[in-house]
Amino acid sequence: MINKWIYTSLDEQQIGIKNKLAEELSINPVLAQLLVQREIYTFEDARNFFRPDLSNLHDPFLMADMDKAVDRLSKAMRHNEKILIYGDYDVDGTTSVSLVYKFLQQFYSNIDFYIPDRYAEGYGISIRGIDYAAENDFKLIIALDCGIKAVEKVKYASSIGIDFIICDHHTPDNELPAAVAVLDAKRDDCNYPYKHLSGCGVGFKLMQAFCLRNNIDLSQLTPLLDLVALSIASDIVPITGENRTLAFFGLKQINSNPSVGLKGILEVCGLTDKEINISDIVFKIGPRINASGRMKLATEAVQLLVSSNPVFAKEKSDTINEYNNDRKDLDKNITDEAIALIGFDPRYSTRRSLVVYKPDWHKGVIGIVASRLSEEFYKPSIVLAFSNGLASGSARSVPGFDIYKAIDSCRDLLETFGGHMYAAGLSMREENVITFTERFEKFVSENILEEQTYPRIEVDSMIEFKDISPKFFRVLKQFGPFGPGNMKPVFVSKKVFDYGTSRLVGKEQEHLKLELIDSSSENVMNGIAFRMYEFNDHLKALNPLDICYTIDENNFNGNSNIQLMIRDIKIEGEE
Repeated sequence: MINKWIYTSLDEQQIGIKNKLAEELSINPVLAQLLVQREIYTFEDARNFFRPDLSNLHDPFLMADMDKAVDRLSKAMRHNEKILIYGDYDVDGTTSVSLVYKFLQQFYSNIDFYIPDRYAEGYGISIRGIDYAAENDFKLIIALDCGIKAVEKVKYASSIGIDFIICDHHTPDNELPAAVAVLDAKRDDCNYPYKHLSGCGVGFKLMQAFCLRNNIDLSQLTPLLDLVALSIASDIVPITGENRTLAFFGLKQINSNPSVGLKGILEVCGLTDKEINISDIVFKIGPRINASGRMKLATEAVQLLVSSNPVFAKEKSDTINEYNNDRKDLDKNITDEAIALIGFDPRYSTRRSLVVYKPDWHKGVIGIVASRLSEEFYKPSIVLAFSNGLASGSARSVPGFDIYKAIDSCRDLLETFGGHMYAAGLSMREENVITFTERFEKFVSENILEEQTYPRIEVDSMIEFKDISPKFFRVLKQFGPFGPGNMKPVFVSKKVFDYGTSRLVGKEQEHLKLELIDSSSENVMNGIAFRMYEFNDHLKALNPLDICYTIDENNFNGNSNIQLMIRDIKIEGEE
């Protein structure tokens, strides 16, 4: 698919702000433009952006029900009640459970954790989990990264004498569970200033409130921000506002003093001596933590993350790494099968959405397959498998399209569903799959915008190679951590030429290792263009190219240099 490059422009007022910022901060106007595009308009805004501070975190008691949650937790601890920390089986859920469990363990021992079995219990709070709590005399369950729709389950727990505190970040229904406290900034009646916390972020806010109420220094909680950073990156929530501060300090913790369990994962990822960034979490660390719940039991991920035993952490990390290797084979095979199914059925070519169902697909990897299909075909995609008597699956969207709303429009056909704009889970009776597919397609085709139906690259600015100085790059790095809402800036440079030393690399000579020049300076810029071998002949004939890229740092043999990570290439004159 051909990418369309979409250029961001500033209006007259914004240009004035950009020029003022460039002067006040003594930075390149391109960098000032990037700030304005991120709605940073003053020197003070810029200082807070470049220098995040934990003192700027919001008061947790601004969240609806927070006082009730802290009161109930404190009461349980005063009366030595058994507390069960309950969470989802993905990275956000397991890090949430690990954070709350590890923190409370410093003050209280009558506590345990529970992660449901993806295959036996399914997503969220389960009857089996509540029965386990009852059989083992737990009086309070703190549910993390799930529970916002568990109206009947919470009612059942209450009927047998078990209270719930729910910490969730998914979109609520009209009726909230009758828990002691429901913490979710997306509640209509919640005035918390930041709406995009991860599930682990909500758990952190509960522990922050507990600290404030009990005069516990925040320094006893902040070492656990490494877990919050893992959740923010892996759950693909916006890295803006409070999330950006939490991610910034979480990455700092990972890079300076990671927990014993996290060290084990870093080792199997080959990241021990590298500065960890959000991409490392998304593509290397997160998938391994996730693999535990996808292939076996996510309890193992929590056991690893709360461990203080290096030998245990090493063994458990190796085991989880093996799960991840098995997961990769499985999701590749299922992705290939799904693409083949789509290719065999001509109806898919005219549809705006994809819904594919095969009963024997492995439920643990269908979320990954849905992501791959949405990237490959650039359509909102749902992948279903048969599990626990239902067709259950995962949904992934394309930029700008709210897939949760599309699924919600078919709620009468569903047994359960939940999620947010770009990712959701759902289950239905097998006989409803065909009707659901048609209704979902109808909603998507009527509501998706034309610009959401083809791949776009949002370009932050057009620049020349003379702009890319060491100082420019030093300031650019401070725009991180990068992620949704604060993506790594994308630049375009036009009419660039081969310096004479660009070449094909890779096992199959499929990548382009670039050394490029433009007419603006004598700067020779190094770059890498993965799987773009087809432009080699054009380049070698000394023809100009337009390149779209992000700017990174390449560290090799102790040397570091600026490297362009090529996102797309167009021959001059192409749209």
